[in-house]
Amino acid sequence: MTDNPLEQLTLDDLRRRTSVKWRAYPPDVLPLFVAEMDTPVAPPVVDAVQRALTLGDTGYDVGTAYAEALAPFAERRWGWTPDVASSRTMPDVMVAVVEVLRVLTAPGDAVVVTPPVYPPFYGFPGNEGRQVVEAPLDAELRLDLGTLEAALARATGAAAHGVGPGSGRRAVLLLCNPHNPTGTVHTRAELEAVLALADRYGVRVVADEIHAPLTFAHLDDAAPAFVPLLSVTGSERAVAVQSASKAFHLAGLRAAVALGGPGAADDLRRIPEEAGHAVNHLAVLAHAAAYRDGGPWLDALLAGVQENRRLLARLLAEHAPAVRLQPADATYLAWLDLRAALPGGVPAADAAGHVLEHGRLALEDGVRFGAGGAGWLRLNLATSTAVLTEAVERLGRALAA
Repeated sequence: MTDNPLEQLTLDDLRRRTSVKWRAYPPDVLPLFVAEMDTPVAPPVVDAVQRALTLGDTGYDVGTAYAEALAPFAERRWGWTPDVASSRTMPDVMVAVVEVLRVLTAPGDAVVVTPPVYPPFYGFPGNEGRQVVEAPLDAELRLDLGTLEAALARATGAAAHGVGPGSGRRAVLLLCNPHNPTGTVHTRAELEAVLALADRYGVRVVADEIHAPLTFAHLDDAAPAFVPLLSVTGSERAVAVQSASKAFHLAGLRAAVALGGPGAADDLRRIPEEAGHAVNHLAVLAHAAAYRDGGPWLDALLAGVQENRRLLARLLAEHAPAVRLQPADATYLAWLDLRAALPGGVPAADAAGHVLEHGRLALEDGVRFGAGGAGWLRLNLATSTAVLTEAVERLGRALAA
């Protein structure tokens, strides 16, 4: 069994890093906000990058090597094989999403999102002149079909319940599958219902599936399995974007692949060739090595994340019992509800600032995730038990201040 990657670096080791996690705040702040993992890089990835550097294999990327490496990984993990031939290798997930949005919509068209959700789902479409329409999750933080239908009607200018003609305005539903920040794994039935609803309104569905490898069914029979959007009935015209970036700690060597159902192949071909010019060939080699040979390392990481999630629940009960931990079946992110735990007079929207000021602990501010995020904070579980323990102790002190 591979050793737990989360227990291989000390806090002193980590503070030598120069990425945003370790440079955004002063040294007295413990950072568990951004989705960077406190791990070494998986040995097969290190070997692949070192081999490329030795060979001088640092030129321009070409071909479908990314999708070719993803395909057997996806078959092993999820029982699904993507269409390699129609895939498009892209510089990263959000660049891929933007290029797809440019093909499927025009400025002024709408992009529907399901908050609380990954903050770039607002910024990137907005920067492209798209109108962002919210369809908030339900009280259990799952997809809400009624709310979603109302949002699709607004996005397209159609009448409610699909009655009457729309305005002709195009729209895209941008899904996070699995969901960030809640860690929800959408079921096949949920995805089928969403696809059917989108089809009724003429809305195309695009899924960010960057957290797909960070699900636990491979290790735990009781955990829900990740369902690739393109494996679901009704996904013929859908697009999904996959990446090894989050699961293998490769944000600094990012790359991604856009994949489509049979009815979306032409749309992927319409993405300009220039969109792929920024693909980092070294990153593609790193991601391909992760997919091919990084399985044991990933399984050890996932086991460590599972243990940290259990530890977090115990630590919160001890140090911050009024904080509610949202149950999750995916990701190394924890979604914390501080609304009942904040000291009197502290507004929910100021939760992150209060914890930073009084606990010197940096967590991701739930306000940035859109509707329903105020009073919630996102904590990164991909760290050592020692760091996680100190983080919750700091949180408890901040809430007592």
